[in-house]
Amino acid sequence: MASVSVAARKRRAVKKHRTVGKRIIEGLEQAVAWTRGDNHRARVTLVHVPDVDVREVRQKMGLSQAQFATKFGLPPATLRNWEQGRARPDAPTRVLLAVIAKHPEEVEEVLSEAS
Repeated sequence: MASVSVAARKRRAVKKHRTVGKRIIEGLEQAVAWTRGDNHRARVTLVHVPDVDVREVRQKMGLSQAQFATKFGLPPATLRNWEQGRARPDAPTRVLLAVIAKHPEEVEEVLSEAS
């Protein structure tokens, strides 16, 4: 049985990240279309969005509050309020935080391409 080369594994990882990134962008484009009233292009599914432990997500990434806020375009004061329980992220923000928790590199890639 031949082993898979490092280069082949890297190519597969890059392809997977691109696929996930494309799906995120498509979802965001549908969300923008929906907010503009272009409902025929948007697929709408109502789902319960669970709470996300923002502090846990940030700490798993090994980032300070300031680093996390800067990396993902969040106001540092808002991040502090979430972590200290003084405020709660709204549903779309909880979705973004859940995606960051599972696929931080892809979110960073999408954000860097958008800026």
